[in-house]
Order: sequence, then structure tokens, then C-alpha cells
Amino acid sequence: MNKLYIRNAVLLAFILLSASCKKYLEEVPDNSLPTESSITDASTARAAIIGAFDRVQGYYASNYPTLGTITTDNVIFNGTLSEYLQLDQNAIPTDNVITVAAYQNIYRTINSANSVIAAVPGVADPLLTTAERNKILGEAYFIRALSYFDLGRGWGGVQLQLKPTTDLNVLKGIKRSTLDQTYDQVLADLIQAEQLLPEDATVRNRAQKSAARALRARLHLYRKQWADAETYAGQVISNTKYTLVKPYKSFFTAPFQTSESVLELAYSANDRNTYWNLWYPSSAGGQFTLKPSDALVAKLNNPAIGGSRNTLIAGSGTTVYGVLYNTTATSVDPSYLIRIAELYLIRAEARAQQNKLTEAAADLNAVRARADVPASTATTQSGLLQAIEDENGIEFAFEAHRWFDLVRTERAGAVLGITNRNYWLFPIPYSDVQSDPDVVQNPGY
Repeated sequence: MNKLYIRNAVLLAFILLSASCKKYLEEVPDNSLPTESSITDASTARAAIIGAFDRVQGYYASNYPTLGTITTDNVIFNGTLSEYLQLDQNAIPTDNVITVAAYQNIYRTINSANSVIAAVPGVADPLLTTAERNKILGEAYFIRALSYFDLGRGWGGVQLQLKPTTDLNVLKGIKRSTLDQTYDQVLADLIQAEQLLPEDATVRNRAQKSAARALRARLHLYRKQWADAETYAGQVISNTKYTLVKPYKSFFTAPFQTSESVLELAYSANDRNTYWNLWYPSSAGGQFTLKPSDALVAKLNNPAIGGSRNTLIAGSGTTVYGVLYNTTATSVDPSYLIRIAELYLIRAEARAQQNKLTEAAADLNAVRARADVPASTATTQSGLLQAIEDENGIEFAFEAHRWFDLVRTERAGAVLGITNRNYWLFPIPYSDVQSDPDVVQNPGY
């Protein structure tokens, strides 16, 4: 009996060891989601789309907005961590942890959206109605569109991964697309999203039809498709659910989800937004790594430029700091993705580019009036375009706009002194270039 026991024990150990070796030798993607077993019914489909939104929260909670702010003239480095100094000086190595985290987290978001798009159509559950199925799929297409748009404007044309990475073979042979091809994919996803998403309700932290139209207006603006940008911005502006709220500060103070917001990302006590920590001084519990520049502070405090938007800052002297992200002192402030003010300024720029100067000035002045700033005196096309650029810089001073606006308008050289256009794109992470032979680094890095 003892010999039989020993023999069986040895056999069991061998089986377990073999299984263990197989487990550790198999290649499994970091972001793999076994959709065939994970998204099987209504509840798991709902959980999966919430997980995809959580991925968006992840890259908008700090890294991506930092790329759009500290790289410009509105925000300066005020800390000790070299990764932020590199961004501030626009001298970014391929292993900068901020750009690496943003790039990789966006691809994780795309993989989550891909998993929903691949699995939800096949879910057979009477509790998953056609309306809810369409809503979940529409949100997934919107999330993928937003993610590829954010990659495109930051890194240029990228690899278009449209299937969930359930195994590494899915990733093989995918070359980098051009920026136009990347934006074509964004447009295709937005068309799908708009068809599937529900009409707008009062909830503003989930994508709805107007969110798809708003992002499409932004996309057309970046592609210099002025008539389309005007059309889609106008569709959102004409929706009475969205209005410029007054005073200016009311859109970013509790309660959130005001009529200003087309889409914002909600946080909670269990899922906190910690971005404020980079802005607040140590006396208020922050790191004070990101700081409003003296030039921006002067503009915000000038009634003819900033008007009521000086409520974006607090403190005095050398401790002036941004307060957009922690007005409740509980780390639950939203990330603002799309505001109706942006749609007015998109339409203003698109109209100015088409020489519809009176209409462009009206849109510009609607944003200025909300902030208690006098109407612009610009009357020429060049004057209006400059006024719109300046207005964007003040209105969205701490949101992820300024850097990308200056790059898309080819003004980063004149305004920021970055004349080498190679550095208008962020570097592809070194680790990605090394691990994937299909990834080609951006020029200059």
C-alpha cells in the first residue's frame, strides 16, 4: 500500500508540474480578456463596458491631460520628478514614464472596447434587450474612436488593432497606419457609435449621440474639414440640453454634470480622481508639480481677457495654483472630456476658415460673454483666427487642448519655439519598439 501511495503521489506531482510548466510557458498578452468566458450574459456585458469606461478614466485621470498642458506656455514644471521636467522642456526620451503610461493605457482601453465589440453581438440573454445591446456597442465604438483619436493627435498614425488580443498572434503583422488612415478609423467608429447610441438624456458621464457628434466635430476640425466641423458642432449646439452655464465656475463645482457638459468622466470615493495632487501646493496636500505660468496668471486676472475665469486659480504670489480638479476636497471631481464651449469655438474656427466672419465672431463672443469678457474687436479672418486661438488657451487652460491645438494649427513653432516638427509628436515607447518588429519609432527619437 505504501508503494502504491508513493507511486500515485509521484504521478500526481508530475501532472501538476507539467500543467504548471505549460501555464508559465504559454504566451498570454498583458491586456488579454478571455471574452468567450467573460462576456456571456447581460450582467457581464454591462460590467465589460463599465470596465472600458474605467480604462478611459485611467488615462484621463492624469497622464493624458498632463501631456496637453505642461508641454505648453500655460503650465510650467514646479516639482522634482524628471519625467515632468522632460515634458516641460519638450525634451522627451522614449522611456518617459508619462508618455509611456498614456500610450499603453490607451491601447489597454482599445483592447477593452474591442472585447465588447467582438463579444456582445453574440450574447444570448433575454435580459439584454436590443436597445441596451445597441447602447453598449455604441459606447464601445465611441470609446475606441476617442482612444484612436487621442493616439493619433499625440503620436501620429498608429497600429490599428481592431480585434481583442486574446492571443499574441492577433498582433502580428500590424504595421503603423498613416495619420489619415488612423483618423479614417476614428470616423468609421463614430458613425457606428452615433447610429447605435441612444438619444441624449440627463446623464452626462456616458456617451450619447451628441458625444459622438461632438467628437466628430473635433475630428473634422483637426482634419481641416471646415464645413463638416461646422455642421457637427452646430448639431450639438442646437440641442437645448447643452448650454453655456454662468458663472463660469459653476461647470466645475458640485453638483457636476451641468448643462455645460457634453461628456465627463465621473469618479467616486471608491474610484478617485487624484490629478488635483499635481496642482495643489504642499500646504493643501498636493505635490505642486504643475503650476500656472506667470503669463497665464496675468491673463486670467485681466478682466478684459480672463473675466470670471480667474476662478480657475487660487492662492497668491508664488503659490498660485490651479483648482479645476479638486473643488470638493474629496477627489471625486470629473475629467472634462467635451464641453459645449468647445463646440462654440470649433464652429467659430470652422466658420472663420470659410470666411463666415460675422457668424464666427458671434460664436466666439458667446464664449467670451459667458466669462464676462467684452466682445472681440477682431474683424478680419486672420484676426478672428488669432482671437479664437487665444480664447481656447484661456477657456481650456488646464484641460487637454493647448498643446494639441498648437500642433494641429502648425503654430507650435511660433508660439512655443519648437521649430523641429519631429518633436510635435511624442515618442513611441522604447519598450514597444523593442518588443514588436512592426512598430516604427517616430522620426527624431
